[in-house]
Amino acid sequence: MTRLKVTLSRSQIGCSERQRATLRGLGLRKIGGSRLLENTPSVRGMVKAVIHLIEVAEVSSGG
Repeated sequence: MTRLKVTLSRSQIGCSERQRATLRGLGLRKIGGSRLLENTPSVRGMVKAVIHLIEVAEVSSGG
């Protein structure tokens, strides 16, 4: 299964509280911070909601 590397690239300042909650749900706190997440429909939906604030790359799991 593939995973998604999600990196926060823009500030949360000026965003709605709902978008901030989505970023917290993804585990992103600081600019430049990144997380490896499973590629599931729920994570994809969260990524789509804040795509203008993050960078996403697909990473294949080596195993």
